[in-house]
Amino acid sequence: MFLELFGYPPQAVFGQLLLGLINGAFYALLSLGLALIFGLLNLVNFAHGALYMLGAVGAWIAVTQLGLSFWAAIFLVPLAVGCLGVALERGLLRRIAGLDPLYGLLLTFGLALLIEGLTRLKFGSSGLAFSSPINGGHNLGFMFLPYYRGFVVLVSIVVCLVTWIAIERTRLGALLRAATENPQLLRAFGVPVEVLITATFGLGVALAALAGVLAAPIYQISPSMGSHLIITVFAVVVIGGMGSIGGAIISGFGLGLLEGLTRLYWPAASATVIFFVMAVVLLIRPAGLFGSVR
Repeated sequence: MFLELFGYPPQAVFGQLLLGLINGAFYALLSLGLALIFGLLNLVNFAHGALYMLGAVGAWIAVTQLGLSFWAAIFLVPLAVGCLGVALERGLLRRIAGLDPLYGLLLTFGLALLIEGLTRLKFGSSGLAFSSPINGGHNLGFMFLPYYRGFVVLVSIVVCLVTWIAIERTRLGALLRAATENPQLLRAFGVPVEVLITATFGLGVALAALAGVLAAPIYQISPSMGSHLIITVFAVVVIGGMGSIGGAIISGFGLGLLEGLTRLYWPAASATVIFFVMAVVLLIRPAGLFGSVR
């Protein structure tokens, strides 16, 4: 009845929902990494999009230049980019810890420009081709589901759930939350807070790189692919609540679906609907849907 009312066949509606779910998978992974970093470091990481792009470029290098399989790249590239994140945190970000958050914003913004510029210098701006590791799909009757896109959604859901469980239901997660609330008290109990901070930043960066690896066969790999996406991801994080792990995941998938439906029923608004939702949420709940005022 709903589909007949708006004049669209089920294939069109479910096709757009699938596209929205795929976008939401990337929104969730990227916003999850941002939420982790902000929650513990109180840092707005503007380099997150550039690190996402590095994940895609790293997958291309691993497969086309080093001869590795995509399945090896999906593990090794996030690990390598995560180690780069650890080096950035220990070498740069730690030096501005405790200063005005504006310093961290400017530093990560500069890092994003540097990474993007070096990538453009090395690989150019035209983009890199990357073939899908899983070909074909399945006709569900009401829509056609490409296998690889289904795989991306499944991996995103599993990674988000495992990360949420690790943060909310384990002793390590309890230590991370305690480090967010009272790091001095945690140091008094002999807990290496600095190690937790470094590991958290590395994990957040690795999640961005994992999203980049998964995106490589779907979107064109280019130096600007992260900068095109990061503003939308920041809006997703703000809607879910800065630092809220569950909020980042739910908002990522939910807003991806909303964006997909908007692209069907009102295409002109599909690029701005997330920002409209952000404005409404901030008017009603300034801390976000799942966030809390510190």
